[in-house]
Amino acid sequence: METDATPPRPITARGAEASLRKVDWWGFPALLKERDSKAYRPKALDERLRKERTRTEARLLLEARRLGVRTPVLYDIDLVHHRLVMEELPGPTLKELIDASGGAAPPLEVPIRRFGVALGKLHAGGVSHGDLTSSNVIFPDGAEGAPALIDLSMGVRGPSVEELGIDLHLVEEDLKALHPHGEALFRTFLAGYAEGFPVGHKDVRQRAKEIRGRVRYA
Repeated sequence: METDATPPRPITARGAEASLRKVDWWGFPALLKERDSKAYRPKALDERLRKERTRTEARLLLEARRLGVRTPVLYDIDLVHHRLVMEELPGPTLKELIDASGGAAPPLEVPIRRFGVALGKLHAGGVSHGDLTSSNVIFPDGAEGAPALIDLSMGVRGPSVEELGIDLHLVEEDLKALHPHGEALFRTFLAGYAEGFPVGHKDVRQRAKEIRGRVRYA
């Protein structure tokens, strides 16, 4: 079915899988996310993947909220056209906070730790993110508030320890690449992660170390 959003504006962002447009949803600022067709894939496979990833993202957005992790409110899902309409969250991304820090670590300690808590809760509830970069973490209430996770389309419900470890590995690689004190910030993140996932965090941390070793010597 077609969504009840007003006609979409031009594309505001485009990723590898989808495009985003700003729309008005019954008076609320919203984003319309549409998964793009890939000409290099067989048509039937392309259709199946787009539908599956749209459905997966919708389910995991709702599941994360049930676990106490903030995500955009889902307003509508259109599997025929591979579209989601969701809340447009205000606030900076974690990457923007890192870029604005000027290379100093202290201003980032609170948001980084809270990010760790949020991911810990997600993992403790049996959900992985799958594409966890600093651009997929938003702070709607500013750096002192709780983060929101976006773009869960590559996530998994009932993930293996390997899939959870990949999430941690991606966070570590991102922080070290973006900030001169990335290693210290990752330790802060892990403290929050252990708080959010008190039972099981050690196994995931160990698997993340193993993944890092495999990547390093590949």
